Amino acid sequence: MIQVLRNPTYRALFSAQVIALVGTGLLTVALGLLAFDLAGDAAGSVLGTALTIKMVAYVGVAPLVAALVDRLPKKAVLIGADLIRLVIAAMLPLVSETWQIYALVFVLQSASATFTPAFQSLIPSVLPEPSDYTRALALSRLAYDLEALLSPVIAAALLSLISYSNLFIGTALGFAGSALLVLIARLPPQSSDAATSTFWQRLPVGAKVFARTPSLRFVLFTNIVVAAATALVLVDSVVYAKSVLDLDDAAVAVTLGAYGVGSLLIAVNIPRLVERFGVTRTMTAGVVVVVTGLGLAIGVTVSTVASGVGWWMVLLTWAALGAGTSLINTPTSRLLADASTPANRNLVYTAQFAASHACFLITYPLAGWIGAISLPAAVGVLAAVAAAGAVGAASVSRGERAAPRIR
Repeated sequence: MIQVLRNPTYRALFSAQVIALVGTGLLTVALGLLAFDLAGDAAGSVLGTALTIKMVAYVGVAPLVAALVDRLPKKAVLIGADLIRLVIAAMLPLVSETWQIYALVFVLQSASATFTPAFQSLIPSVLPEPSDYTRALALSRLAYDLEALLSPVIAAALLSLISYSNLFIGTALGFAGSALLVLIARLPPQSSDAATSTFWQRLPVGAKVFARTPSLRFVLFTNIVVAAATALVLVDSVVYAKSVLDLDDAAVAVTLGAYGVGSLLIAVNIPRLVERFGVTRTMTAGVVVVVTGLGLAIGVTVSTVASGVGWWMVLLTWAALGAGTSLINTPTSRLLADASTPANRNLVYTAQFAASHACFLITYPLAGWIGAISLPAAVGVLAAVAAAGAVGAASVSRGERAAPRIR
């Protein structure tokens, strides 16, 4: 995977991604502490609302903004989004009311919903060889997983020296560094085809490409599978560790970390797996792993709730879910790149960005609301959702196989 960093443009863009991810990780910690300062015991409600606003921005704003800025130079779009995020991060320490958190989070996440698909859609042009692009996807997955594992550690170390409000400054510096690296990167020339279309012509392009392409309809169903597993881990890990198993705060981090470790172990092997089995078979294997993992999670949950022991079973199950979601998520962009052209690629990636996060708008509430009543019931419902996604993916796989192969 490291050899793709020899490409100077990709090296600059990947470095920008890593720096921005670290800043975002610090923001997550700082935002939780700010919410507690303002709302006390109601901090969870504040953060829940903020996360909902984030998803609304991702689902509702991303396609609109992508169609609006698609004619603009990609470098200007990326730098502009980073600068907006920088300004919002710098404003967050000044917040004194919860409604201000909601407003600033909406603007910040709208900028992120602009930056991320535009950034992702650039990489196939920077690394046109499929094998290099697969390595870049695996490297990107590693960056996300390592950020999830290391950002809380970095934040904890910094909090021993500075107040939490200064973490927002670290976030702003991360976005500043990202903007600077994008500025110095030599990006590939932009296609001129998009310049001839209007906003209203561009707006439905991504959805139309998904509708007519079997491989992308397959992706839509795999999004459901990923959302079911991820919701269980992100929403209910704290319930397993603190409420069911009566463990300490560190156990929550370890439980979440088990999911990240499973994902990491698969991400480093994705290039070899894709080369040997192909993209669709690799993703299908991930679907099987996730559905099986959620099925096992039902039994693990029933046993753990009844006995109050069995943390190691939860950790192993979480690692399996992390491995399955990595098998699905990491190579997905290969299908997006294959089904798109340089002219519509940003709109196709944005459509996937919005569609995948729309699934979380369903699975997050299911994991939280049902889990508050009965944890085994929540796991059962999420397993059923994943199974439905798997059935849908299987139903279009024949059409996907009829589409052009990625080699």
